[in-house]
Amino acid sequence: MSNQIGILEEDLAKEALLRFLESFHTMSLELRSAISSSTYLQKANKRDILLDIQEVQKSLFFIVKGLVRTYYLDSFGRDATSWLLFEGDLAISVYSFFSQKRSFEVLEALEDTNFLVLSHEKLIQLYQQFPEFNYIGRILTENYYIKAEEKANELRVFNATERYQHLIQKYPNIIARVPLGMISSYLGITQSTLSRIRSKKPN
Repeated sequence: MSNQIGILEEDLAKEALLRFLESFHTMSLELRSAISSSTYLQKANKRDILLDIQEVQKSLFFIVKGLVRTYYLDSFGRDATSWLLFEGDLAISVYSFFSQKRSFEVLEALEDTNFLVLSHEKLIQLYQQFPEFNYIGRILTENYYIKAEEKANELRVFNATERYQHLIQKYPNIIARVPLGMISSYLGITQSTLSRIRSKKPN
């Protein structure tokens, strides 16, 4: 019975990935089958490191359930949260995965997390075999850079309160899932500043 549950869980996870990819472009049955057979479900416990500094990311991870953060170490050796990744997100060190060079970032599970794994080698094979998958890959890459630019613009243009309000609008339950220290790091503010923002009553 437990094996059947495991198989069903993986099938549901793969279907979620296929729906996600097909939201960008219609896929042939052959491509859907190839993606399904090229991925597998993996589980990480809370605080597990999926990718460490100086490691090469050999596979990308599609988060089915759970939460992953990306962080790097600043010049003082303190970790700085760069991304918070939820269900339906791709957990990836873009530089390491696409260059196949050592990462300067860490991918850490903040909750017990289930994710589908697709290796760099399999991804390249899919690109070569299915031209329509190249289109999906291009859109995903564009979306990543748009999100990166949006985050950079928020740090440049928005004040601390506006950054926090925007984050809460986007992820209403983030306070219950992510420690405040990591949220303040992600927002580029101190934890004391975040506490003051949160203590203010809305107008």
